[in-house]
Amino acid sequence: MPDDFTLKVVDSIHRVPAGVWDTCAGGDNPFVSHAFLSALEDAGCVGDEAGWAVQHLVLEEAGAVVGCAPLYLKNHSYGEYIFDWAWAQAYEKAGGRYYPKLQCAAPFTPATGPRFLAATDERKLALMAGMSELARRMKVSSLHVTFATEHEHALMQEAGFLGRLSEQYHWKNEGYGSFDDFLNALSSRKRKDIRKEREKATSAGVTIETLTGDQVTARHWDAFFRFYLNTSDRKWGQAYLNREFFALVGERMKDSVVLMMGEEDGHPVCGALNFRGRDTLFGRNWGTVVHYPMLHFELCYYRAIDFAIEHKLSWVEAGAQGEHKVQRGYLPRATYSGHWIADPGFREAVARFLAAESAAIGADIAAGAELGPFKRSLPD
Repeated sequence: MPDDFTLKVVDSIHRVPAGVWDTCAGGDNPFVSHAFLSALEDAGCVGDEAGWAVQHLVLEEAGAVVGCAPLYLKNHSYGEYIFDWAWAQAYEKAGGRYYPKLQCAAPFTPATGPRFLAATDERKLALMAGMSELARRMKVSSLHVTFATEHEHALMQEAGFLGRLSEQYHWKNEGYGSFDDFLNALSSRKRKDIRKEREKATSAGVTIETLTGDQVTARHWDAFFRFYLNTSDRKWGQAYLNREFFALVGERMKDSVVLMMGEEDGHPVCGALNFRGRDTLFGRNWGTVVHYPMLHFELCYYRAIDFAIEHKLSWVEAGAQGEHKVQRGYLPRATYSGHWIADPGFREAVARFLAAESAAIGADIAAGAELGPFKRSLPD
Protein backbone atom coordinates (compact mmCIF):
# COMPACT_ATOMS: atom_id res chain seq x y z
CA MET A 1 0.00 0.00 0.00
CA PRO A 2 1.43 3.43 -0.91
CA ASP A 3 2.96 5.41 1.96
CA ASP A 4 0.54 8.33 1.56
CA PHE A 5 -2.42 6.07 2.43
CA THR A 6 -3.42 5.12 5.96
CA LEU A 7 -5.93 2.48 6.89
CA LYS A 8 -8.15 2.35 9.96
CA VAL A 9 -10.52 -0.30 11.31
CA VAL A 10 -13.74 0.98 12.88
CA ASP A 11 -16.16 -1.00 15.04
CA SER A 12 -19.25 0.90 13.91
CA ILE A 13 -20.32 2.53 10.68
CA HIS A 14 -21.26 5.55 12.79
CA ARG A 15 -17.52 6.25 13.15
CA VAL A 16 -17.76 7.51 9.56
CA PRO A 17 -20.13 10.41 8.75
CA ALA A 18 -22.95 9.29 6.46
CA GLY A 19 -22.10 11.84 3.77
CA VAL A 20 -18.45 10.78 3.72
CA TRP A 21 -19.29 7.06 3.50
CA ASP A 22 -21.86 7.63 0.76
CA THR A 23 -19.47 9.80 -1.25
CA CYS A 24 -17.07 6.86 -1.30
CA ALA A 25 -19.88 4.40 -2.08
CA GLY A 26 -20.99 6.40 -5.11
CA GLY A 27 -24.77 6.16 -4.80
CA ASP A 28 -25.42 3.45 -7.42
CA ASN A 29 -26.18 0.59 -5.03
CA PRO A 30 -28.48 0.85 -1.99
CA PHE A 31 -26.90 -2.02 -0.08
CA VAL A 32 -23.55 -0.35 0.53
CA SER A 33 -25.14 2.93 1.59
CA HIS A 34 -24.65 4.25 5.10
CA ALA A 35 -28.43 4.07 5.60
CA PHE A 36 -28.70 0.33 4.85
CA LEU A 37 -25.60 -0.76 6.74
CA SER A 38 -26.43 1.43 9.74
CA ALA A 39 -29.99 0.06 9.83
CA LEU A 40 -28.59 -3.48 10.10
CA GLU A 41 -26.22 -2.40 12.83
CA ASP A 42 -28.66 -0.28 14.84
CA ALA A 43 -31.31 -3.01 14.73
CA GLY A 44 -28.83 -5.59 16.01
CA CYS A 45 -28.99 -7.74 12.87
CA VAL A 46 -25.21 -7.42 12.68
CA GLY A 47 -22.83 -7.02 15.59
CA ASP A 48 -20.94 -9.18 18.06
CA GLU A 49 -23.99 -11.06 19.31
CA ALA A 50 -25.14 -11.84 15.77
CA GLY A 51 -21.73 -13.22 14.80
CA TRP A 52 -21.12 -10.29 12.44
CA ALA A 53 -18.61 -8.17 14.39
CA VAL A 54 -18.14 -4.86 12.57
CA GLN A 55 -14.60 -4.31 11.25
CA HIS A 56 -15.16 -1.74 8.51
CA LEU A 57 -12.07 -0.42 6.76
CA VAL A 58 -11.52 3.29 6.24
CA LEU A 59 -8.82 4.52 3.85
CA GLU A 60 -7.40 7.99 4.38
CA GLU A 61 -5.19 10.16 2.20
CA ALA A 62 -3.75 13.37 3.62
CA GLY A 63 -6.16 13.04 6.53
CA ALA A 64 -9.27 12.79 4.36
CA VAL A 65 -11.40 9.65 3.96
CA VAL A 66 -11.08 8.44 0.36
CA GLY A 67 -12.27 4.86 0.64
CA CYS A 68 -14.30 2.42 2.76
CA ALA A 69 -15.18 -1.25 2.78
CA PRO A 70 -17.96 -3.05 4.70
CA LEU A 71 -16.12 -5.77 6.61
CA TYR A 72 -17.16 -8.19 9.36
CA LEU A 73 -15.44 -10.75 11.57
CA LYS A 74 -17.63 -13.86 11.53
CA ASN A 75 -17.82 -17.06 13.55
CA HIS A 76 -20.23 -18.79 11.13
CA SER A 77 -21.25 -18.72 7.45
CA TYR A 78 -24.93 -17.84 7.73
CA GLY A 79 -26.48 -15.05 5.68
CA GLU A 80 -23.90 -15.00 2.88
CA TYR A 81 -25.38 -16.94 -0.09
CA ILE A 82 -21.93 -17.85 -1.43
CA PHE A 83 -21.49 -21.14 0.33
CA ASP A 84 -18.25 -22.19 1.99
CA TRP A 85 -19.60 -24.71 4.48
CA ALA A 86 -17.78 -27.54 2.70
CA TRP A 87 -14.52 -25.57 2.86
CA ALA A 88 -14.96 -25.09 6.61
CA GLN A 89 -15.72 -28.76 7.14
CA ALA A 90 -12.74 -29.91 5.09
CA TYR A 91 -10.30 -27.53 6.77
CA GLU A 92 -11.43 -28.43 10.28
CA LYS A 93 -11.40 -32.15 9.45
CA ALA A 94 -7.76 -31.68 8.45
CA GLY A 95 -7.02 -30.12 11.84
CA GLY A 96 -7.37 -26.43 11.00
CA ARG A 97 -9.57 -23.75 12.52
CA TYR A 98 -11.79 -22.13 9.89
CA TYR A 99 -13.62 -19.65 12.12
CA PRO A 100 -13.35 -16.79 12.73
CA LYS A 101 -13.04 -15.46 9.22
CA LEU A 102 -13.37 -12.02 7.62
CA GLN A 103 -16.31 -11.27 5.32
CA CYS A 104 -16.57 -8.23 3.06
CA ALA A 105 -20.22 -8.07 2.04
CA ALA A 106 -23.60 -6.45 2.26
CA PRO A 107 -25.03 -8.76 4.95
CA PHE A 108 -27.99 -11.01 4.10
CA THR A 109 -28.05 -9.53 0.59
CA PRO A 110 -27.17 -11.67 -2.45
CA ALA A 111 -26.96 -8.70 -4.79
CA THR A 112 -24.02 -7.53 -6.88
CA GLY A 113 -22.50 -4.22 -5.88
CA PRO A 114 -19.22 -2.47 -5.10
CA ARG A 115 -17.31 -3.71 -2.09
CA PHE A 116 -14.22 -1.52 -2.25
CA LEU A 117 -15.83 1.88 -2.04
CA ALA A 118 -13.40 4.28 -3.66
CA ALA A 119 -13.17 6.41 -6.79
CA THR A 120 -9.94 5.01 -8.27
CA ASP A 121 -8.38 1.59 -8.83
CA GLU A 122 -5.33 2.69 -6.83
CA ARG A 123 -7.52 3.25 -3.78
CA LYS A 124 -9.45 0.03 -4.34
CA LEU A 125 -6.17 -1.90 -4.50
CA ALA A 126 -5.03 -0.15 -1.32
CA LEU A 127 -8.19 -1.34 0.43
CA MET A 128 -7.55 -4.88 -0.84
CA ALA A 129 -3.96 -4.82 0.38
CA GLY A 130 -5.04 -3.45 3.73
CA MET A 131 -7.80 -6.04 4.06
CA SER A 132 -5.48 -8.97 3.39
CA GLU A 133 -2.87 -7.52 5.78
CA LEU A 134 -5.56 -7.24 8.46
CA ALA A 135 -6.44 -10.90 7.85
CA ARG A 136 -2.78 -11.83 8.41
CA ARG A 137 -2.52 -9.80 11.59
CA MET A 138 -5.75 -11.23 12.98
CA LYS A 139 -4.53 -14.73 12.07
CA VAL A 140 -7.87 -15.70 10.52
CA SER A 141 -8.12 -18.63 8.16
CA SER A 142 -9.59 -16.67 5.29
CA LEU A 143 -11.11 -13.50 3.89
CA HIS A 144 -14.11 -13.52 1.56
CA VAL A 145 -15.44 -10.73 -0.67
CA THR A 146 -18.84 -11.74 -2.01
CA PHE A 147 -21.06 -10.36 -4.79
CA ALA A 148 -18.42 -7.89 -5.93
CA THR A 149 -18.49 -6.18 -9.31
CA GLU A 150 -16.84 -7.78 -12.32
CA HIS A 151 -14.19 -5.04 -12.34
CA GLU A 152 -13.40 -5.61 -8.66
CA HIS A 153 -13.19 -9.33 -9.38
CA ALA A 154 -10.40 -8.67 -11.88
CA LEU A 155 -8.61 -6.33 -9.46
CA MET A 156 -8.84 -8.88 -6.65
CA GLN A 157 -7.17 -11.53 -8.76
CA GLU A 158 -4.45 -9.00 -9.57
CA ALA A 159 -4.07 -8.53 -5.80
CA GLY A 160 -3.69 -12.27 -5.18
CA PHE A 161 -7.24 -13.28 -4.28
CA LEU A 162 -8.77 -16.44 -5.71
CA GLY A 163 -11.68 -15.66 -8.03
CA ARG A 164 -15.00 -17.45 -7.83
CA LEU A 165 -17.92 -17.42 -10.25
CA SER A 166 -21.52 -18.03 -9.27
CA GLU A 167 -24.73 -17.38 -11.17
CA GLN A 168 -28.05 -15.67 -10.70
CA TYR A 169 -31.02 -14.93 -12.96
CA HIS A 170 -31.50 -11.31 -14.01
CA TRP A 171 -33.90 -9.55 -16.35
CA LYS A 172 -32.47 -7.08 -18.85
CA ASN A 173 -34.46 -4.15 -20.21
CA GLU A 174 -33.87 -4.00 -23.94
CA GLY A 175 -35.53 -0.61 -24.23
CA TYR A 176 -39.07 -1.96 -23.87
CA GLY A 177 -41.85 0.61 -23.80
CA SER A 178 -44.34 -1.71 -22.09
CA PHE A 179 -44.75 -5.22 -20.74
CA ASP A 180 -46.35 -6.17 -24.04
CA ASP A 181 -43.19 -5.06 -25.84
CA PHE A 182 -41.25 -7.48 -23.63
CA LEU A 183 -43.75 -10.26 -24.35
CA ASN A 184 -43.44 -9.65 -28.07
CA ALA A 185 -39.75 -10.51 -27.82
CA LEU A 186 -40.61 -13.99 -26.55
CA SER A 187 -41.55 -17.10 -28.43
CA SER A 188 -45.28 -17.53 -28.96
CA ARG A 189 -45.62 -20.36 -26.45
CA LYS A 190 -43.73 -18.56 -23.69
CA ARG A 191 -45.69 -15.39 -24.34
CA LYS A 192 -48.95 -17.30 -23.87
CA ASP A 193 -47.63 -19.02 -20.73
CA ILE A 194 -46.78 -15.72 -19.05
CA ARG A 195 -50.13 -14.17 -19.95
CA LYS A 196 -51.89 -17.18 -18.42
CA GLU A 197 -49.78 -16.92 -15.27
CA ARG A 198 -50.63 -13.24 -14.86
CA GLU A 199 -54.31 -13.95 -15.42
CA LYS A 200 -54.29 -16.68 -12.75
CA ALA A 201 -52.57 -14.39 -10.25
CA THR A 202 -54.99 -11.53 -10.76
CA SER A 203 -58.04 -13.80 -10.74
CA ALA A 204 -57.36 -14.89 -7.17
CA GLY A 205 -59.07 -11.80 -5.78
CA VAL A 206 -55.91 -10.20 -4.43
CA THR A 207 -55.52 -6.49 -5.18
CA ILE A 208 -51.88 -5.63 -5.84
CA GLU A 209 -50.31 -2.19 -5.42
CA THR A 210 -46.78 -0.92 -6.01
CA LEU A 211 -45.87 1.37 -3.13
CA THR A 212 -42.94 3.76 -2.89
CA GLY A 213 -41.72 6.53 -0.60
CA ASP A 214 -44.31 7.86 1.87
CA GLN A 215 -46.92 5.43 0.49
CA VAL A 216 -45.25 2.71 2.60
CA THR A 217 -46.59 3.11 6.15
CA ALA A 218 -46.07 1.33 9.47
CA ARG A 219 -49.16 -0.77 8.65
CA HIS A 220 -47.42 -2.08 5.54
CA TRP A 221 -44.17 -2.79 7.40
CA ASP A 222 -46.05 -4.65 10.14
CA ALA A 223 -47.72 -6.83 7.53
CA PHE A 224 -44.58 -7.39 5.51
CA PHE A 225 -42.59 -8.39 8.58
CA ARG A 226 -45.28 -10.98 9.34
CA PHE A 227 -44.95 -12.33 5.79
CA TYR A 228 -41.17 -12.34 6.06
CA LEU A 229 -41.24 -14.37 9.30
CA ASN A 230 -43.71 -16.83 7.81
CA THR A 231 -41.49 -17.42 4.78
CA SER A 232 -38.31 -17.62 6.89
CA ASP A 233 -39.89 -20.23 9.16
CA ARG A 234 -40.97 -22.36 6.20
CA LYS A 235 -37.86 -22.10 4.04
CA TRP A 236 -34.85 -21.49 6.28
CA GLY A 237 -35.91 -21.74 9.90
CA GLN A 238 -34.04 -18.55 10.75
CA ALA A 239 -34.97 -14.89 10.29
CA TYR A 240 -31.93 -12.67 9.91
CA LEU A 241 -33.88 -9.40 9.97
CA ASN A 242 -36.14 -7.97 12.68
CA ARG A 243 -39.01 -5.50 12.78
CA GLU A 244 -36.75 -2.66 13.89
CA PHE A 245 -34.63 -3.10 10.78
CA PHE A 246 -37.65 -2.62 8.52
CA ALA A 247 -38.69 0.45 10.52
CA LEU A 248 -35.25 1.98 10.11
CA VAL A 249 -35.16 1.18 6.40
CA GLY A 250 -38.55 2.83 6.04
CA GLU A 251 -37.20 5.97 7.71
CA ARG A 252 -33.75 6.13 6.16
CA MET A 253 -34.26 4.64 2.70
CA LYS A 254 -37.84 5.45 1.74
CA ASP A 255 -36.76 6.76 -1.67
CA SER A 256 -35.14 3.38 -2.43
CA VAL A 257 -37.97 1.13 -1.23
CA VAL A 258 -40.36 -0.38 -3.79
CA LEU A 259 -42.94 -2.58 -2.05
CA MET A 260 -45.35 -4.75 -4.01
CA MET A 261 -48.22 -5.36 -1.59
CA GLY A 262 -51.25 -7.61 -2.09
CA GLU A 263 -54.50 -7.22 -0.14
CA GLU A 264 -57.57 -9.41 0.15
CA ASP A 265 -60.79 -7.92 1.55
CA GLY A 266 -58.81 -4.91 2.74
CA HIS A 267 -56.20 -6.96 4.61
CA PRO A 268 -52.54 -7.33 3.50
CA VAL A 269 -51.82 -10.95 2.57
CA CYS A 270 -48.56 -10.89 0.59
CA GLY A 271 -45.68 -8.65 -0.32
CA ALA A 272 -42.40 -8.40 -2.22
CA LEU A 273 -39.76 -5.94 -1.03
CA ASN A 274 -37.47 -4.37 -3.62
CA PHE A 275 -34.79 -1.70 -3.44
CA ARG A 276 -34.11 0.67 -6.29
CA GLY A 277 -30.56 1.43 -7.38
CA ARG A 278 -29.47 3.84 -10.06
CA ASP A 279 -30.14 1.43 -12.94
CA THR A 280 -31.31 -1.76 -11.21
CA LEU A 281 -34.32 -2.92 -9.22
CA PHE A 282 -33.19 -5.43 -6.61
CA GLY A 283 -35.74 -7.95 -5.38
CA ARG A 284 -34.93 -8.84 -1.79
CA ASN A 285 -37.65 -10.49 0.26
CA TRP A 286 -41.03 -12.09 -0.35
CA GLY A 287 -43.68 -13.42 1.96
CA THR A 288 -47.33 -14.46 2.05
CA VAL A 289 -50.03 -15.86 4.29
CA VAL A 290 -52.13 -17.13 1.37
CA HIS A 291 -51.28 -19.64 -1.32
CA TYR A 292 -52.75 -18.77 -4.68
CA PRO A 293 -51.30 -19.99 -7.99
CA MET A 294 -48.79 -17.67 -9.64
CA LEU A 295 -49.03 -14.94 -6.99
CA HIS A 296 -45.32 -15.22 -6.22
CA PHE A 297 -44.40 -14.87 -9.90
CA GLU A 298 -46.69 -11.86 -10.30
CA LEU A 299 -45.38 -9.88 -7.33
CA CYS A 300 -41.72 -10.84 -7.50
CA TYR A 301 -41.04 -11.08 -11.24
CA TYR A 302 -43.71 -9.50 -13.42
CA ARG A 303 -44.48 -6.45 -11.25
CA ALA A 304 -40.74 -5.87 -10.99
CA ILE A 305 -40.48 -5.89 -14.79
CA ASP A 306 -43.42 -3.49 -14.99
CA PHE A 307 -41.66 -1.11 -12.61
CA ALA A 308 -38.32 -1.35 -14.41
CA ILE A 309 -39.92 -0.60 -17.79
CA GLU A 310 -41.92 2.32 -16.41
CA HIS A 311 -38.88 3.84 -14.71
CA LYS A 312 -36.42 2.97 -17.48
CA LEU A 313 -34.19 0.81 -15.29
CA SER A 314 -31.74 -1.46 -17.09
CA TRP A 315 -31.92 -4.54 -14.88
CA VAL A 316 -34.03 -6.48 -12.41
CA GLU A 317 -32.12 -8.74 -10.02
CA ALA A 318 -34.65 -11.04 -8.42
CA GLY A 319 -32.43 -12.56 -5.73
CA ALA A 320 -30.68 -15.88 -5.33
CA GLN A 321 -31.43 -19.25 -6.95
CA GLY A 322 -34.34 -20.14 -9.19
CA GLU A 323 -33.84 -21.78 -12.58
CA HIS A 324 -37.59 -21.34 -13.05
CA LYS A 325 -36.86 -17.65 -13.67
CA VAL A 326 -35.32 -18.42 -17.07
CA GLN A 327 -38.68 -19.15 -18.70
CA ARG A 328 -39.94 -15.82 -17.37
CA GLY A 329 -37.24 -13.75 -19.04
CA TYR A 330 -34.62 -13.77 -16.28
CA LEU A 331 -31.47 -15.17 -17.86
CA PRO A 332 -28.37 -16.53 -16.10
CA ARG A 333 -25.66 -14.01 -15.37
CA ALA A 334 -22.34 -14.39 -13.57
CA THR A 335 -21.76 -13.07 -10.08
CA TYR A 336 -18.29 -12.62 -8.62
CA SER A 337 -16.44 -13.26 -5.39
CA GLY A 338 -12.82 -13.14 -4.23
CA HIS A 339 -11.18 -15.28 -1.55
CA TRP A 340 -7.91 -14.89 0.36
CA ILE A 341 -6.75 -18.12 2.05
CA ALA A 342 -3.97 -18.05 4.64
CA ASP A 343 -2.84 -21.69 4.59
CA PRO A 344 -0.88 -22.43 1.36
CA GLY A 345 -2.00 -26.05 1.14
CA PHE A 346 -5.62 -25.18 1.75
CA ARG A 347 -5.37 -22.32 -0.75
CA GLU A 348 -4.12 -24.76 -3.41
CA ALA A 349 -7.01 -27.15 -2.75
CA VAL A 350 -9.57 -24.32 -2.92
CA ALA A 351 -7.98 -23.03 -6.13
CA ARG A 352 -8.40 -26.43 -7.80
CA PHE A 353 -12.02 -26.58 -6.69
CA LEU A 354 -12.74 -23.07 -7.97
CA ALA A 355 -11.19 -23.78 -11.38
CA ALA A 356 -13.51 -26.73 -11.90
CA GLU A 357 -16.52 -24.92 -10.45
CA SER A 358 -15.98 -21.84 -12.61
CA ALA A 359 -15.79 -23.95 -15.78
CA ALA A 360 -19.07 -25.63 -14.85
CA ILE A 361 -20.74 -22.31 -14.02
CA GLY A 362 -19.62 -20.81 -17.33
CA ALA A 363 -21.06 -23.74 -19.26
CA ASP A 364 -24.31 -23.56 -17.29
CA ILE A 365 -24.71 -19.85 -18.01
CA ALA A 366 -24.19 -20.42 -21.73
CA ALA A 367 -26.68 -23.30 -21.76
CA GLY A 368 -29.25 -21.33 -19.77
CA ALA A 369 -29.11 -18.43 -22.19
CA GLU A 370 -29.79 -20.81 -25.07
CA LEU A 371 -32.82 -22.27 -23.30
CA GLY A 372 -34.36 -18.88 -22.59
CA PRO A 373 -37.85 -17.87 -23.75
CA PHE A 374 -36.81 -15.33 -26.38
CA LYS A 375 -37.39 -15.73 -30.10
CA ARG A 376 -34.58 -17.34 -32.01
CA SER A 377 -33.00 -15.38 -34.81
CA LEU A 378 -33.00 -17.26 -38.10
CA PRO A 379 -29.59 -17.72 -39.76
CA ASP A 380 -28.88 -15.58 -42.82
